[in-house]
Amino acid sequence: QVQLVESGGGSVQAGGSLRLSCAASGYTDSTYCMGWFRQAPGKEREGVAAIDSDGNTGYADSVKGRSTISKDSAKNILYLQMNSLKPEDTAMYYCAADCRGYCSGGYCYGMTEMDFHYWGQGTQVTVSS
Repeated sequence: QVQLVESGGGSVQAGGSLRLSCAASGYTDSTYCMGWFRQAPGKEREGVAAIDSDGNTGYADSVKGRSTISKDSAKNILYLQMNSLKPEDTAMYYCAADCRGYCSGGYCYGMTEMDFHYWGQGTQVTVSS
């Protein structure tokens, strides 16, 4: 049974920082990629950042330069460090795992929402101006 549990969300003021965590259990295969998605009220879920099996990373243009995705394979935890947060970053953030895509040149391929097989329940991030 694969389970992804996100934590670290909260309410911050614009300019602040948050570090999201995603603890994976029942899923220890480090050969597949993982990622973060977000969904704001009334909007579709969008990709934020992802990391492939070689540790290469990619980011959405909206968060590039402000966010860092990383993975502790020994602990099976995925992180998303977000800095200089903006009100438009307000959304539910979801962790996703198990895809076959790859990242190159700061972008990821084959990592759309449909490409991931496991999802967490989400953690809310609210940024006030």
